[in-house]
Amino acid sequence: ALTVRFLTRRFIGEYGDMEFIYSHNLTVDGREILFHIWDVPNSQEGSSEEKRIQWADSFVLVYSICDRASFNILPLKIQFIKAAKEGQSQEKVPIVIVGNKRDLHHQRVVSSEEGRLLALSLDCGFYEVS
Repeated sequence: ALTVRFLTRRFIGEYGDMEFIYSHNLTVDGREILFHIWDVPNSQEGSSEEKRIQWADSFVLVYSICDRASFNILPLKIQFIKAAKEGQSQEKVPIVIVGNKRDLHHQRVVSSEEGRLLALSLDCGFYEVS
């Protein structure tokens, strides 16, 4: 849903458990940037995960602030990404952790502080969004 919101500026309430690759042009600081976004639901793991990691230049990992399990899997995923990407080069792989559903604060089970501390401990960026 966040990817569709970024690309179209529209919110969709229902989002399937499907994998998509999107392309999008965006002007940043006067330069035209072409994004290729491989949007993968967490439920779609497996042998192609290594392929996705090799394909990508950066990563945005999204969890729900209302779902502890979606937060708890992040350290393992980030370690896997770093091992696969940084093992090949000396460059740091850009990773951002995003806590989603900030508007549902009454259902929150993962605090903002936990998200910030995780990102800090794993050397990642951090945001919370709705």
